[in-house]
Amino acid sequence: MHFLDQAPRFLFFTGKGGVGKTSLACATALHLAAQGRRVLLVSTDPASNVGQVFGIAIGNHTTAVPGVPGLAALEIDPQAAAQGYRDRIVGPVRGVLPDAVVKGIEEQLSGACTTEIAAFDEFTALLTDTALHAQYEHILFDTAPTGHTIRLLQLPGAWSGFLEAGKGDASCLGPLAGLEKQRERYQAAVDALADPAHTRLVLVARAQPATLREAARTHAELAAIGLRQQCLVVNGVLPLAEGATDPLAAAVCRREQAALAALPEGLRALPLDVLPLKPFDLVGLDALRQLLDVAPAAPVASGGEDAPVLQAPSLARLVDAIAQDGHGLVMVMGKGGVGKTTLAAAVAVALAHRGHAVHLTTSDPAAHLMETLNGTLEHLSVSRIDPHEVTERYRQQVLASKGAGLDAAGRALLEEDLRSPCTEEIAVFQAFSRVIRAAGKKFVVMDTAPTGHTLLLLDATGAYHRDIVRQMGDKGLHFTTPMMQLQDPKQTKVLIATLAETTPVLEAANLQTDLRRAGIEPWAWVVNNSVAAARTTSPLLRQRARNELREIEAVATRHAARHAVVPLLSEEPVGVHRLLQLAGEALPSFEE
Repeated sequence: MHFLDQAPRFLFFTGKGGVGKTSLACATALHLAAQGRRVLLVSTDPASNVGQVFGIAIGNHTTAVPGVPGLAALEIDPQAAAQGYRDRIVGPVRGVLPDAVVKGIEEQLSGACTTEIAAFDEFTALLTDTALHAQYEHILFDTAPTGHTIRLLQLPGAWSGFLEAGKGDASCLGPLAGLEKQRERYQAAVDALADPAHTRLVLVARAQPATLREAARTHAELAAIGLRQQCLVVNGVLPLAEGATDPLAAAVCRREQAALAALPEGLRALPLDVLPLKPFDLVGLDALRQLLDVAPAAPVASGGEDAPVLQAPSLARLVDAIAQDGHGLVMVMGKGGVGKTTLAAAVAVALAHRGHAVHLTTSDPAAHLMETLNGTLEHLSVSRIDPHEVTERYRQQVLASKGAGLDAAGRALLEEDLRSPCTEEIAVFQAFSRVIRAAGKKFVVMDTAPTGHTLLLLDATGAYHRDIVRQMGDKGLHFTTPMMQLQDPKQTKVLIATLAETTPVLEAANLQTDLRRAGIEPWAWVVNNSVAAARTTSPLLRQRARNELREIEAVATRHAARHAVVPLLSEEPVGVHRLLQLAGEALPSFEE
């Protein structure tokens, strides 16, 4: 394995959601521990499933992995980190400063900005803690999906530069945060990330054009901030032998090999490892230890002729029910890599094809809506909540309003405050709120960011709701907040997307629990890319199909109020025509 050659202290595993970052990070941790190394595996994903993969509870504290000497794991919990951060800042002044001042500090630290800073603070501590480095020879980071990982890895430089240039109080860091100490730590984190002797970035992808393009973009963006020591791992490639007699497997093999042959230019110079698809879920120590084995797998018993095809509700049935309302917000949520973008696009084009006005948008920084659509359709408009664009627009709006009456010194302070990385969180939330309001007159279909960051966005929505209730409740005025619209089933339908595999279903169930805690009841589940719902004679795919049946049964009977199952297709559902077919639209004469 090239990515394991002379492994440095820090290994970052990143890539588009669902490519197998967590499995690969866990398997690598086991491999290094088996060589007698002391290893700490850290998840920076707000929706971490490292504990689920190992079959243990981990949480926001270092936990030894049973049965693996030398290996410990840690999941950075943004909410727990934020509470600890607030306690460190507010605790020393409680009972010292007036209650009103303390309350003001608490309100200042109650937003999503503080949540991000707190998690980021833990991340930089791992990069700079010399005592921790003496304890562990390797620290592996299983990161959030690409867009948010890029932001995380850019933040040390962003905060370091912000504090270096700052002439006033960086209020979002808290009034007693010790800015000089923060500046030194962030600069040390920048230095560690940029040192190729200490840090290696492992770009994880699947043999699919979209994930490889995403890997190429990540490669370029992170190389631009100094992370140039990179490797590429293409995971889950179907062995060519599986396509010998099975048309579906042959089609999958053809498109995967074509994707590998057409690697984006930026990736071709990187060391490359290719890992074969396994016939089992990568959960538990025994399965993980087999992931890095690239030798031909033992033949899977065929078990007879064609397996019966699963009979399950189709996506078309869900679209029929959605269309009856005439307008509303449809949010597709779920773990990265389950096909949220494809499903959102399929629902949107199906509604537009029926004559409804539809706006399709995404809050995922790494989404590829236009590439998925690959065409246009009457009644359908498309947008993306681009963090850079909405942040710049927000800055200009604030400068034009709040900055209009300020003198030169005051305006300079305002501009400095708006350079804070926290400004992006506020701007994205405001753009999200505008999208929600538009659903009162048309269909708005939203492809959301992977689970953890969608929940952070909902946290911001909830914080705003509580603030409005405090301000308006006593005045007896009628008001509607974005959270109230999300909680109203007549206005919002949440579709939870998943795969028929152990970890994605468990992740989806956890998401449903979190949504219910926020007063949002998911409307339906969609099981995507199901082998059990397709026809295959490939022994490996048939084994995966048998594994799926238990998970689909759990979705249908334990988790979902209603559900649909979308089969694995021989051709990727890219383009308006194929998306309409995916959604069950009959289009014998349709041409793209």
